[in-house]
Order: sequence, then structure tokens, then C-alpha cells
Amino acid sequence: MKFVLASNNENKLREMRGLLAGEGIELVSQRRAGCDFSVEETGASFEENAYLKASAVTRATGLPAVADDSGLMVEALDGAPGIYSARYTGSHEDTDAARTAFLLEKLAGETNRAAKFSCAICCTFPNGDVLRAYAECPGSILTAPRGDGGFGYDPVFLPQGMEKSMAELSESEKNGISHRGRAMRKFVEELRKHNADE
Repeated sequence: MKFVLASNNENKLREMRGLLAGEGIELVSQRRAGCDFSVEETGASFEENAYLKASAVTRATGLPAVADDSGLMVEALDGAPGIYSARYTGSHEDTDAARTAFLLEKLAGETNRAAKFSCAICCTFPNGDVLRAYAECPGSILTAPRGDGGFGYDPVFLPQGMEKSMAELSESEKNGISHRGRAMRKFVEELRKHNADE
């Protein structure tokens, strides 16, 4: 069964392919499916943005599409950057390193480093069916980046109960505890139920 990932982010594509391994799903990027557009993320929540992305790709391709919208929520910043995580500096074009540096500047001198990664997954089907899943990964923000794995804010995020930053974990370790890994496992359960009902 072919699904389209409503994203051209190669890191997300690799992670999600790994998480869907064994489910009989061929996951392709939206560019490979012929969708050369980006969906404006006008939703007020991760869930709304995931739905906007998935539904646009399903309409364009006639195929099931899966999207995630995820981000970092920092307690001392009243939940920011939240849904604006990928454009926290004001530009979607800035590098992960620039966004991370901007975050650390905002938290300079702050003792409350509590934070969480959140991930909402939405899958839309041509017949109108919609599957959703949501998960979080609690932790805290380090004072300096550590590790060169992962992407986004991973180098400054210390998952709860761990001594390694998200960027110091192997891909399998990260998938085991990350917000996206947890949400994808919930999504796979929903997908199995959906397929069993057909």
C-alpha cells in the first residue's frame, strides 16, 4: 500500500519509514508523488496543521497521506516555540543551528528548563476517513548543544530520565522514546484497526 508523507523533510521521511517498517506501507515524499507545493500551516494547533497538510496531499494525489506536525514547547516561554518551532527565528529558511541558538538566547539565565516535544499525526484517505494520533516526550533544555545526530532542537533537548541529549541517541534509541516514535506507534495501532474494519 502506498502512502504519501505530506512533507519533503528527508529526516522525517527516514524516521517514519523506520517506524512503519513491517506494516506493508511504501512511504514516499510528497515531491516524489508529484506534489510540488507546501501547505500553509494556518492551524492553531499541531493537530490542525497535521490535518491541513495531509488532506491537501490526499486531494492532490488521490492517495492516503500521512502528516505530522510537531514542535518544542518550553515551560518558561509559555509553551513557545510550539507550532512555530520550524520558523521560531521568523524564517523557515534558517538552519536548525540558528533556531537552537535563538532558543538558548531566550533562555539565558532561566533556571526553569522544563520542556516537551509534542507530535500530532494525521492520516487522510481518499474516501474521507481520518486517523489521528498524538504523543509527547517530556524533558528539559540544556544550556549548550550536545551530539550531532537527529535534527531540529535535538542537540539541546534532554529527555526525562536520560543522560544523553536527543542528538546523542542512536536512531533506534530515539525512536523508542521520542514524541514522533510514540505517536507513530499509536498511529500504527489505529491503522491496523482501520484496515481490519475494511
